[in-house]
Amino acid sequence: MLLLWVSAVAASALAAPTPGTREHEMRVARAPNVVIIASDSFDGRLTLQPGSQVVRLPFINFMRARGTTFLNAYTNSPICCPSRAALFRQFLTLRECSLIWLCSDTLSNRVEAWTRDVAFLLRQEGRPVVNLIPDKDRRRVMEKDWQNTDRAIGWLRQEAANDTKPFVLYLGLNLPHPYPSPSSGENFGASTFRTSLYWLEKVAYDAIKIPKWLALSEMHPVDYYSSYTKNCTGKFTEEEIKNIRAFYYAMCAETDAMLGEIILTLRELDLLQKTIVIYTADHGEMAMEHRQFYKMSMYEASAHVPLLMMGPGIKVNVQVPNLVSLVDIYPTMLDIAGIAVPQTLSGYSLLTLSSEASANEQTRKIPRLPWVLSEFHGCNANASTYMLRTDQWKYIAYADGASVQPQLFDLSSDPDELTNIATEFPEITYSLDQKLRSIINYPKVSASVHQYNRKQFITWKQSMGQNYSTAIAHLRWHQDWQKEPWKNENAIQQWLAAHPSPVAKDNKRTFLSYV
Repeated sequence: MLLLWVSAVAASALAAPTPGTREHEMRVARAPNVVIIASDSFDGRLTLQPGSQVVRLPFINFMRARGTTFLNAYTNSPICCPSRAALFRQFLTLRECSLIWLCSDTLSNRVEAWTRDVAFLLRQEGRPVVNLIPDKDRRRVMEKDWQNTDRAIGWLRQEAANDTKPFVLYLGLNLPHPYPSPSSGENFGASTFRTSLYWLEKVAYDAIKIPKWLALSEMHPVDYYSSYTKNCTGKFTEEEIKNIRAFYYAMCAETDAMLGEIILTLRELDLLQKTIVIYTADHGEMAMEHRQFYKMSMYEASAHVPLLMMGPGIKVNVQVPNLVSLVDIYPTMLDIAGIAVPQTLSGYSLLTLSSEASANEQTRKIPRLPWVLSEFHGCNANASTYMLRTDQWKYIAYADGASVQPQLFDLSSDPDELTNIATEFPEITYSLDQKLRSIINYPKVSASVHQYNRKQFITWKQSMGQNYSTAIAHLRWHQDWQKEPWKNENAIQQWLAAHPSPVAKDNKRTFLSYV
Protein backbone atom coordinates (compact mmCIF):
# COMPACT_ATOMS: atom_id res chain seq x y z
CA MET A 1 0.00 0.00 0.00
CA LEU A 2 2.80 2.34 -0.92
CA LEU A 3 2.48 5.87 -2.22
CA LEU A 4 2.54 6.16 -5.99
CA TRP A 5 2.22 9.36 -7.95
CA VAL A 6 2.00 10.00 -11.66
CA SER A 7 2.57 13.68 -12.34
CA ALA A 8 2.22 16.33 -15.05
CA VAL A 9 0.43 15.13 -18.17
CA ALA A 10 -0.13 11.53 -17.08
CA ALA A 11 -3.89 11.89 -17.35
CA SER A 12 -3.67 13.12 -20.91
CA ALA A 13 -0.70 11.10 -22.12
CA LEU A 14 -2.97 8.26 -23.21
CA ALA A 15 -5.19 10.53 -25.28
CA ALA A 16 -5.39 10.23 -29.00
CA PRO A 17 -4.26 13.74 -30.07
CA THR A 18 -0.56 13.95 -30.91
CA PRO A 19 1.51 15.78 -28.26
CA GLY A 20 2.43 19.27 -29.38
CA THR A 21 -0.69 19.78 -31.52
CA ARG A 22 -3.20 22.50 -30.75
CA GLU A 23 -5.91 19.93 -29.98
CA HIS A 24 -3.60 18.21 -27.52
CA GLU A 25 -2.70 21.48 -25.77
CA MET A 26 -6.37 22.45 -25.43
CA ARG A 27 -7.30 19.07 -23.99
CA VAL A 28 -4.47 19.25 -21.47
CA ALA A 29 -5.56 22.75 -20.45
CA ARG A 30 -9.17 21.61 -19.89
CA ALA A 31 -8.45 18.36 -18.03
CA PRO A 32 -8.83 18.49 -14.25
CA ASN A 33 -6.26 17.13 -11.83
CA VAL A 34 -7.12 13.81 -10.21
CA VAL A 35 -6.29 12.62 -6.70
CA ILE A 36 -7.14 9.03 -5.77
CA ILE A 37 -6.88 7.97 -2.14
CA ALA A 38 -7.35 4.24 -1.57
CA SER A 39 -7.21 2.97 1.98
CA ASP A 40 -7.30 -0.61 3.20
CA SER A 41 -10.09 -2.43 5.03
CA PHE A 42 -12.64 0.42 5.15
CA ASP A 43 -16.26 -0.70 5.55
CA GLY A 44 -18.14 1.20 2.87
CA ARG A 45 -21.29 1.33 4.98
CA LEU A 46 -19.59 3.87 7.26
CA THR A 47 -20.00 6.46 4.51
CA LEU A 48 -23.78 5.97 4.59
CA GLN A 49 -26.56 6.43 7.14
CA PRO A 50 -26.84 5.15 9.84
CA GLY A 51 -23.33 3.70 9.80
CA SER A 52 -21.77 7.14 9.57
CA GLN A 53 -23.23 8.02 12.97
CA VAL A 54 -20.97 5.64 14.91
CA VAL A 55 -17.74 7.59 14.33
CA ARG A 56 -16.84 11.15 13.37
CA LEU A 57 -15.51 11.22 9.80
CA PRO A 58 -15.49 14.94 8.96
CA PHE A 59 -13.66 14.74 5.65
CA ILE A 60 -15.70 11.83 4.31
CA ASN A 61 -18.74 13.91 5.26
CA PHE A 62 -17.12 16.86 3.47
CA MET A 63 -16.89 14.76 0.31
CA ARG A 64 -20.47 13.55 0.72
CA ALA A 65 -21.78 17.10 0.93
CA ARG A 66 -19.66 18.43 -1.93
CA GLY A 67 -19.72 15.47 -4.26
CA THR A 68 -21.26 12.12 -5.17
CA THR A 69 -21.50 9.07 -2.90
CA PHE A 70 -21.98 5.63 -4.44
CA LEU A 71 -24.25 3.72 -2.09
CA ASN A 72 -23.60 0.26 -3.52
CA ALA A 73 -19.89 0.02 -4.36
CA TYR A 74 -18.15 -3.35 -4.14
CA THR A 75 -14.70 -4.83 -4.29
CA ASN A 76 -14.07 -7.31 -7.09
CA SER A 77 -12.09 -9.51 -4.71
CA PRO A 78 -12.09 -9.04 -0.92
CA ILE A 79 -8.32 -9.23 -0.48
CA CYS A 80 -5.63 -6.61 -0.98
CA CYS A 81 -3.65 -7.28 -4.17
CA PRO A 82 -6.31 -8.49 -6.64
CA SER A 83 -8.71 -5.75 -5.57
CA ARG A 84 -6.06 -3.08 -6.16
CA ALA A 85 -5.17 -4.75 -9.44
CA ALA A 86 -8.82 -4.34 -10.42
CA LEU A 87 -8.37 -0.59 -10.07
CA PHE A 88 -5.83 -0.33 -12.86
CA ARG A 89 -5.00 -3.67 -14.51
CA GLN A 90 -8.04 -3.91 -16.77
CA PHE A 91 -6.31 -6.08 -19.32
CA LEU A 92 -6.34 -8.92 -16.78
CA THR A 93 -9.41 -10.98 -15.98
CA LEU A 94 -10.52 -11.16 -12.37
CA ARG A 95 -9.39 -14.76 -12.24
CA GLU A 96 -5.90 -13.73 -13.33
CA CYS A 97 -5.90 -10.96 -10.73
CA SER A 98 -6.61 -13.58 -8.10
CA LEU A 99 -3.75 -15.70 -9.35
CA ILE A 100 -1.47 -12.66 -9.21
CA TRP A 101 -2.22 -12.49 -5.51
CA LEU A 102 -1.50 -16.17 -5.05
CA CYS A 103 1.81 -15.76 -6.85
CA SER A 104 2.92 -12.59 -5.16
CA ASP A 105 1.98 -13.12 -1.55
CA THR A 106 3.91 -15.03 1.09
CA LEU A 107 5.07 -18.63 0.93
CA SER A 108 2.82 -19.31 3.89
CA ASN A 109 -0.24 -18.11 1.98
CA ARG A 110 0.62 -20.20 -1.08
CA VAL A 111 0.85 -23.32 1.06
CA GLU A 112 -2.27 -22.46 3.05
CA ALA A 113 -4.28 -21.81 -0.10
CA TRP A 114 -3.75 -25.43 -1.13
CA THR A 115 -3.97 -27.24 2.20
CA ARG A 116 -7.42 -25.79 2.82
CA ASP A 117 -8.54 -28.79 0.75
CA VAL A 118 -7.25 -31.21 3.38
CA ALA A 119 -9.70 -32.35 6.03
CA PHE A 120 -8.32 -30.55 9.06
CA LEU A 121 -8.65 -27.15 10.68
CA LEU A 122 -5.65 -24.96 11.46
CA ARG A 123 -5.83 -21.50 12.99
CA GLN A 124 -3.90 -19.13 10.75
CA GLU A 125 -4.49 -15.86 12.62
CA GLY A 126 -4.07 -14.59 16.14
CA ARG A 127 -7.21 -14.05 18.18
CA PRO A 128 -8.43 -10.48 17.53
CA VAL A 129 -7.44 -8.12 20.33
CA VAL A 130 -7.28 -4.39 21.02
CA ASN A 131 -4.28 -2.29 21.92
CA LEU A 132 -4.75 1.21 23.32
CA ILE A 133 -2.19 4.01 23.41
CA PRO A 134 -3.33 5.95 26.52
CA ASP A 135 -2.54 9.36 25.07
CA LYS A 136 -5.25 11.92 24.29
CA ASP A 137 -2.79 13.91 22.17
CA ARG A 138 -1.41 11.03 20.06
CA ARG A 139 -2.69 11.65 16.54
CA ARG A 140 -0.11 9.75 14.52
CA VAL A 141 -0.58 6.10 15.40
CA MET A 142 0.06 4.58 11.94
CA GLU A 143 3.40 6.28 11.30
CA LYS A 144 4.04 4.79 7.84
CA ASP A 145 0.72 6.01 6.50
CA TRP A 146 1.36 9.48 7.89
CA GLN A 147 4.81 9.48 6.31
CA ASN A 148 3.29 8.65 2.92
CA THR A 149 0.64 11.31 3.43
CA ASP A 150 3.42 13.80 4.21
CA ARG A 151 5.23 12.76 1.03
CA ALA A 152 2.06 13.33 -1.00
CA ILE A 153 1.59 16.77 0.58
CA GLY A 154 5.23 17.63 -0.07
CA TRP A 155 4.86 16.70 -3.72
CA LEU A 156 1.70 18.79 -4.04
CA ARG A 157 3.48 21.81 -2.59
CA GLN A 158 6.76 21.44 -4.46
CA GLU A 159 5.66 20.06 -7.83
CA ALA A 160 1.94 20.24 -8.48
CA ALA A 161 1.45 23.81 -7.24
CA ASN A 162 4.08 25.09 -9.66
CA ASP A 163 3.02 23.15 -12.75
CA THR A 164 0.40 24.40 -15.19
CA LYS A 165 -0.31 20.91 -16.54
CA PRO A 166 -2.82 18.51 -14.95
CA PHE A 167 -1.55 15.80 -12.64
CA VAL A 168 -2.69 12.49 -11.18
CA LEU A 169 -1.80 11.59 -7.59
CA TYR A 170 -2.47 8.20 -6.01
CA LEU A 171 -2.09 7.68 -2.27
CA GLY A 172 -2.41 4.16 -0.89
CA LEU A 173 -2.96 3.73 2.85
CA ASN A 174 -2.68 0.66 5.07
CA LEU A 175 -5.19 1.84 7.67
CA PRO A 176 -7.66 0.81 8.93
CA HIS A 177 -6.17 -2.65 8.43
CA PRO A 178 -5.46 -4.43 11.76
CA TYR A 179 -1.84 -4.39 12.91
CA PRO A 180 0.55 -7.38 13.14
CA SER A 181 0.20 -9.43 16.33
CA PRO A 182 3.68 -10.55 17.41
CA SER A 183 2.35 -11.39 20.88
CA SER A 184 0.40 -14.26 19.29
CA GLY A 185 3.54 -15.93 17.99
CA GLU A 186 5.64 -16.16 14.88
CA ASN A 187 3.92 -15.64 11.49
CA PHE A 188 0.53 -15.13 13.11
CA GLY A 189 -0.83 -12.48 10.83
CA ALA A 190 -2.45 -9.19 11.79
CA SER A 191 -5.21 -9.28 14.39
CA THR A 192 -4.49 -6.27 16.62
CA PHE A 193 -6.84 -3.29 16.49
CA ARG A 194 -4.63 -0.45 17.72
CA THR A 195 -5.45 3.18 18.34
CA SER A 196 -5.00 6.05 20.80
CA LEU A 197 -7.36 7.81 23.16
CA TYR A 198 -7.35 10.74 20.75
CA TRP A 199 -9.07 8.70 18.04
CA LEU A 200 -11.16 6.57 20.38
CA GLU A 201 -12.89 9.73 21.56
CA LYS A 202 -14.24 10.16 18.02
CA VAL A 203 -16.32 6.97 18.42
CA ALA A 204 -19.91 6.98 19.72
CA TYR A 205 -19.88 3.86 21.92
CA ASP A 206 -23.65 3.95 22.41
CA ALA A 207 -24.16 3.68 18.65
CA ILE A 208 -21.99 0.57 18.27
CA LYS A 209 -24.06 -2.42 17.22
CA ILE A 210 -23.23 -5.84 18.65
CA PRO A 211 -23.65 -8.17 15.66
CA LYS A 212 -25.88 -11.20 15.98
CA TRP A 213 -24.09 -14.53 15.56
CA LEU A 214 -25.50 -17.83 14.43
CA ALA A 215 -24.69 -20.87 16.56
CA LEU A 216 -21.54 -22.61 15.37
CA SER A 217 -23.65 -25.62 14.33
CA GLU A 218 -25.86 -23.37 12.15
CA MET A 219 -23.05 -21.60 10.30
CA HIS A 220 -22.43 -22.15 6.61
CA PRO A 221 -19.48 -24.57 6.32
CA VAL A 222 -17.25 -22.01 4.60
CA ASP A 223 -18.12 -19.44 7.27
CA TYR A 224 -17.28 -21.90 10.01
CA TYR A 225 -13.94 -22.71 8.41
CA SER A 226 -13.17 -19.00 8.07
CA SER A 227 -14.12 -18.31 11.67
CA TYR A 228 -11.88 -21.11 12.87
CA THR A 229 -8.86 -20.12 10.79
CA LYS A 230 -9.35 -16.53 11.98
CA ASN A 231 -9.35 -17.78 15.58
CA CYS A 232 -12.87 -16.56 16.27
CA THR A 233 -14.74 -19.71 17.27
CA GLY A 234 -13.94 -19.27 20.97
CA LYS A 235 -15.94 -17.29 23.49
CA PHE A 236 -16.02 -13.49 23.24
CA THR A 237 -17.74 -11.23 25.73
CA GLU A 238 -19.92 -8.40 24.49
CA GLU A 239 -17.35 -5.99 25.90
CA GLU A 240 -14.59 -7.63 23.81
CA ILE A 241 -16.70 -7.44 20.65
CA LYS A 242 -17.71 -3.84 21.31
CA ASN A 243 -14.09 -2.82 21.96
CA ILE A 244 -12.84 -4.47 18.78
CA ARG A 245 -15.49 -2.62 16.79
CA ALA A 246 -14.82 0.66 18.60
CA PHE A 247 -11.08 0.43 17.98
CA TYR A 248 -11.71 -0.35 14.33
CA TYR A 249 -13.92 2.72 14.01
CA ALA A 250 -11.22 4.81 15.70
CA MET A 251 -8.74 3.55 13.10
CA CYS A 252 -11.21 4.68 10.43
CA ALA A 253 -11.22 8.13 12.02
CA GLU A 254 -7.44 8.30 11.70
CA THR A 255 -7.76 7.28 8.06
CA ASP A 256 -10.28 10.07 7.53
CA ALA A 257 -7.77 12.55 8.98
CA MET A 258 -5.18 11.57 6.34
CA LEU A 259 -7.79 12.09 3.63
CA GLY A 260 -8.42 15.45 5.24
CA GLU A 261 -4.78 16.50 5.11
CA ILE A 262 -4.81 16.01 1.34
CA ILE A 263 -8.07 17.92 0.93
CA LEU A 264 -6.87 20.79 3.11
CA THR A 265 -3.60 21.02 1.19
CA LEU A 266 -5.42 21.13 -2.14
CA ARG A 267 -7.61 23.94 -0.82
CA GLU A 268 -4.65 25.85 0.60
CA LEU A 269 -2.86 25.65 -2.76
CA ASP A 270 -5.97 26.76 -4.64
CA LEU A 271 -6.12 23.39 -6.36
CA LEU A 272 -9.29 21.92 -4.84
CA GLN A 273 -11.65 23.52 -7.34
CA LYS A 274 -9.46 22.20 -10.19
CA THR A 275 -9.14 18.63 -8.87
CA ILE A 276 -11.38 15.58 -8.91
CA VAL A 277 -10.86 13.73 -5.62
CA ILE A 278 -11.79 10.04 -5.42
CA TYR A 279 -11.81 8.08 -2.15
CA THR A 280 -12.23 4.30 -2.02
CA ALA A 281 -10.79 1.16 -0.40
CA ASP A 282 -9.67 -2.27 -1.52
CA HIS A 283 -12.20 -4.09 0.72
CA GLY A 284 -13.94 -3.76 4.07
CA GLU A 285 -13.44 -5.25 7.54
CA MET A 286 -15.67 -7.82 9.25
CA ALA A 287 -14.96 -6.36 12.73
CA MET A 288 -16.59 -9.38 14.41
CA GLU A 289 -19.68 -9.58 12.22
CA HIS A 290 -20.58 -13.20 11.43
CA ARG A 291 -18.01 -14.27 14.07
CA GLN A 292 -15.08 -13.03 11.95
CA PHE A 293 -12.60 -10.23 11.61
CA TYR A 294 -10.43 -9.34 8.59
CA LYS A 295 -11.87 -9.59 5.06
CA MET A 296 -11.95 -12.62 2.68
CA SER A 297 -15.74 -12.81 2.77
CA MET A 298 -18.64 -11.75 0.56
CA TYR A 299 -20.66 -10.37 3.46
CA GLU A 300 -21.34 -6.62 3.29
CA ALA A 301 -18.78 -5.75 5.97
CA SER A 302 -16.03 -7.24 3.82
CA ALA A 303 -17.22 -6.70 0.24
CA HIS A 304 -18.94 -3.29 0.42
CA VAL A 305 -16.40 -0.49 -0.09
CA PRO A 306 -16.56 3.31 0.14
CA LEU A 307 -16.59 5.25 -3.12
CA LEU A 308 -16.91 9.02 -3.15
CA MET A 309 -16.05 11.62 -5.81
CA MET A 310 -15.98 15.40 -5.74
CA GLY A 311 -14.54 18.11 -7.93
CA PRO A 312 -15.22 20.09 -11.11
CA GLY A 313 -18.24 18.75 -12.96
CA ILE A 314 -19.16 16.21 -10.27
CA LYS A 315 -22.71 16.40 -8.93
CA VAL A 316 -22.96 17.86 -5.42
CA ASN A 317 -24.65 16.13 -2.46
CA VAL A 318 -25.87 13.25 -4.62
CA GLN A 319 -26.25 9.61 -3.59
CA VAL A 320 -26.11 7.10 -6.44
CA PRO A 321 -27.89 3.77 -5.80
CA ASN A 322 -26.50 1.99 -8.90
CA LEU A 323 -24.29 -1.05 -8.40
CA VAL A 324 -20.64 -0.14 -9.09
CA SER A 325 -17.27 -1.71 -8.32
CA LEU A 326 -13.55 -1.07 -8.32
CA VAL A 327 -13.20 -2.00 -11.98
CA ASP A 328 -15.10 1.21 -12.73
CA ILE A 329 -12.20 3.37 -11.53
CA TYR A 330 -10.00 2.82 -14.59
CA PRO A 331 -12.70 3.65 -17.17
CA THR A 332 -13.52 6.72 -15.08
CA MET A 333 -9.90 7.86 -15.30
CA LEU A 334 -10.00 7.46 -19.08
CA ASP A 335 -13.25 9.41 -19.26
CA ILE A 336 -11.87 12.24 -17.13
CA ALA A 337 -8.96 12.48 -19.56
CA GLY A 338 -11.38 12.66 -22.50
CA ILE A 339 -10.47 9.22 -23.80
CA ALA A 340 -13.17 6.93 -25.18
CA VAL A 341 -13.61 3.91 -22.91
CA PRO A 342 -13.04 0.66 -24.84
CA GLN A 343 -16.03 -1.68 -24.73
CA THR A 344 -13.65 -4.53 -23.90
CA LEU A 345 -13.14 -3.23 -20.36
CA SER A 346 -14.98 -4.85 -17.48
CA GLY A 347 -16.02 -1.55 -15.86
CA TYR A 348 -17.88 1.62 -16.77
CA SER A 349 -17.12 5.28 -16.30
CA LEU A 350 -18.64 6.64 -13.10
CA LEU A 351 -19.02 10.02 -14.82
CA THR A 352 -22.13 8.72 -16.54
CA LEU A 353 -23.70 8.61 -13.04
CA SER A 354 -21.97 11.48 -11.26
CA SER A 355 -21.02 14.19 -13.77
CA GLU A 356 -23.03 17.38 -14.29
CA ALA A 357 -21.61 17.74 -17.76
CA SER A 358 -22.08 15.12 -20.42
CA ALA A 359 -19.44 12.45 -20.35
CA ASN A 360 -17.74 11.35 -23.54
CA GLU A 361 -20.62 10.66 -25.93
CA GLN A 362 -19.21 7.31 -27.01
CA THR A 363 -18.74 6.30 -23.39
CA ARG A 364 -22.29 7.26 -22.51
CA LYS A 365 -23.66 4.89 -25.14
CA ILE A 366 -22.10 1.85 -23.43
CA PRO A 367 -24.95 0.15 -21.51
CA ARG A 368 -24.25 -0.35 -17.79
CA LEU A 369 -24.94 -3.88 -16.57
CA PRO A 370 -27.20 -4.23 -13.49
CA TRP A 371 -24.90 -6.52 -11.53
CA VAL A 372 -21.50 -6.69 -9.83
CA LEU A 373 -19.17 -9.68 -9.68
CA SER A 374 -16.67 -10.44 -6.93
CA GLU A 375 -14.58 -13.56 -6.34
CA PHE A 376 -12.05 -14.89 -3.85
CA HIS A 377 -9.60 -17.78 -3.99
CA GLY A 378 -7.23 -17.19 -1.07
CA CYS A 379 -6.55 -18.45 2.42
CA ASN A 380 -8.98 -18.42 5.36
CA ALA A 381 -11.72 -19.82 3.13
CA ASN A 382 -11.84 -23.46 2.13
CA ALA A 383 -13.56 -22.98 -1.23
CA SER A 384 -13.33 -20.54 -4.11
CA THR A 385 -16.10 -18.02 -3.62
CA TYR A 386 -18.17 -16.02 -6.12
CA MET A 387 -20.64 -13.22 -5.43
CA LEU A 388 -23.22 -11.89 -7.84
CA ARG A 389 -24.98 -8.77 -6.54
CA THR A 390 -28.13 -7.60 -8.32
CA ASP A 391 -30.86 -5.17 -7.18
CA GLN A 392 -32.02 -6.62 -3.82
CA TRP A 393 -30.27 -9.99 -4.13
CA LYS A 394 -26.85 -11.24 -3.20
CA TYR A 395 -26.04 -14.71 -4.50
CA ILE A 396 -22.87 -16.49 -3.31
CA ALA A 397 -21.66 -19.67 -4.99
CA TYR A 398 -18.75 -21.87 -3.96
CA ALA A 399 -16.25 -24.24 -5.57
CA ASP A 400 -17.87 -26.27 -8.37
CA GLY A 401 -21.39 -25.13 -7.56
CA ALA A 402 -22.43 -28.57 -6.32
CA SER A 403 -20.19 -29.72 -3.46
CA VAL A 404 -20.84 -26.65 -1.28
CA GLN A 405 -24.30 -25.17 -0.76
CA PRO A 406 -24.85 -21.65 -2.11
CA GLN A 407 -26.16 -18.66 -0.19
CA LEU A 408 -28.90 -16.21 -1.15
CA PHE A 409 -29.70 -13.06 0.80
CA ASP A 410 -32.44 -10.49 0.28
CA LEU A 411 -30.60 -7.33 1.34
CA SER A 412 -33.81 -5.29 1.29
CA SER A 413 -35.31 -7.30 4.16
CA ASP A 414 -32.17 -8.86 5.66
CA PRO A 415 -29.34 -6.28 5.52
CA ASP A 416 -27.36 -8.17 8.17
CA GLU A 417 -27.36 -11.30 5.97
CA LEU A 418 -28.44 -13.68 8.71
CA THR A 419 -30.95 -15.78 6.78
CA ASN A 420 -29.83 -17.87 3.83
CA ILE A 421 -32.95 -18.30 1.67
CA ALA A 422 -31.34 -20.24 -1.20
CA THR A 423 -33.48 -23.36 -0.62
CA GLU A 424 -36.57 -21.29 0.20
CA PHE A 425 -36.51 -19.56 -3.19
CA PRO A 426 -35.16 -22.21 -5.61
CA GLU A 427 -36.31 -20.40 -8.75
CA ILE A 428 -34.42 -17.20 -7.85
CA THR A 429 -31.40 -19.23 -6.77
CA TYR A 430 -31.38 -21.13 -10.07
CA SER A 431 -31.85 -17.97 -12.13
CA LEU A 432 -28.99 -16.15 -10.39
CA ASP A 433 -26.74 -19.18 -10.65
CA GLN A 434 -27.37 -19.39 -14.38
CA LYS A 435 -26.64 -15.68 -14.69
CA LEU A 436 -23.38 -16.12 -12.76
CA ARG A 437 -22.36 -19.02 -15.01
CA SER A 438 -23.06 -16.91 -18.08
CA ILE A 439 -20.64 -14.28 -16.74
CA ILE A 440 -17.93 -16.64 -15.52
CA ASN A 441 -17.55 -20.41 -15.79
CA TYR A 442 -16.91 -20.60 -12.08
CA PRO A 443 -16.60 -24.40 -11.74
CA LYS A 444 -13.83 -24.30 -14.35
CA VAL A 445 -12.14 -21.34 -12.65
CA SER A 446 -12.32 -23.13 -9.28
CA ALA A 447 -10.70 -26.21 -10.79
CA SER A 448 -7.97 -24.06 -12.34
CA VAL A 449 -7.23 -22.34 -9.03
CA HIS A 450 -7.23 -25.68 -7.25
CA GLN A 451 -4.77 -27.09 -9.76
CA TYR A 452 -2.53 -24.04 -9.44
CA ASN A 453 -2.54 -24.26 -5.64
CA ARG A 454 -1.75 -27.95 -5.75
CA LYS A 455 1.13 -27.45 -8.16
CA GLN A 456 2.57 -24.67 -5.99
CA PHE A 457 2.39 -26.82 -2.88
CA ILE A 458 3.99 -29.83 -4.51
CA THR A 459 6.78 -27.71 -5.99
CA TRP A 460 7.44 -26.19 -2.58
CA LYS A 461 7.33 -29.60 -0.86
CA GLN A 462 9.84 -31.05 -3.28
CA SER A 463 12.14 -28.05 -2.87
CA MET A 464 12.23 -28.61 0.90
CA GLY A 465 13.58 -32.14 0.63
CA GLN A 466 14.38 -33.48 4.10
CA ASN A 467 13.54 -30.09 5.64
CA TYR A 468 9.86 -30.38 4.66
CA SER A 469 8.60 -31.51 8.10
CA THR A 470 10.45 -28.71 9.87
CA ALA A 471 9.42 -26.07 7.34
CA ILE A 472 5.72 -26.87 7.31
CA ALA A 473 5.66 -26.98 11.12
CA HIS A 474 6.86 -23.36 11.29
CA LEU A 475 4.37 -21.67 8.99
CA ARG A 476 1.67 -19.29 10.21
CA TRP A 477 -0.45 -22.12 11.62
CA HIS A 478 2.48 -23.49 13.63
CA GLN A 479 0.83 -23.43 17.07
CA ASP A 480 -2.06 -25.66 16.00
CA TRP A 481 0.16 -27.77 13.76
CA GLN A 482 2.59 -28.66 16.51
CA LYS A 483 -0.14 -30.15 18.69
CA GLU A 484 -0.33 -33.13 16.33
CA PRO A 485 2.33 -32.63 13.64
CA TRP A 486 2.45 -36.20 12.34
CA LYS A 487 -1.34 -36.46 12.15
CA ASN A 488 -1.50 -33.29 10.07
CA GLU A 489 1.39 -34.31 7.85
CA ASN A 490 -0.16 -37.73 7.27
CA ALA A 491 -3.48 -36.12 6.37
CA ILE A 492 -1.73 -34.25 3.57
CA GLN A 493 -0.01 -37.42 2.38
CA GLN A 494 -3.33 -39.31 2.35
CA TRP A 495 -5.00 -36.54 0.39
CA LEU A 496 -2.21 -36.53 -2.19
CA ALA A 497 -2.45 -40.29 -2.55
CA ALA A 498 -6.23 -40.16 -2.93
CA HIS A 499 -6.09 -37.36 -5.51
CA PRO A 500 -3.17 -38.03 -7.86
CA SER A 501 -2.13 -35.05 -9.93
CA PRO A 502 -3.50 -35.03 -13.47
CA VAL A 503 -1.38 -34.52 -16.54
CA ALA A 504 -1.95 -30.95 -17.76
CA LYS A 505 -1.26 -30.10 -21.38
CA ASP A 506 -0.95 -26.94 -23.37
CA ASN A 507 0.04 -26.24 -26.97
CA LYS A 508 3.78 -26.47 -26.34
CA ARG A 509 4.51 -28.52 -23.23
CA THR A 510 3.22 -31.32 -21.03
CA PHE A 511 3.39 -31.01 -17.24
CA LEU A 512 3.29 -33.95 -14.84
CA SER A 513 2.93 -33.08 -11.16
CA TYR A 514 3.97 -35.69 -8.64
CA VAL A 515 4.78 -35.91 -4.95
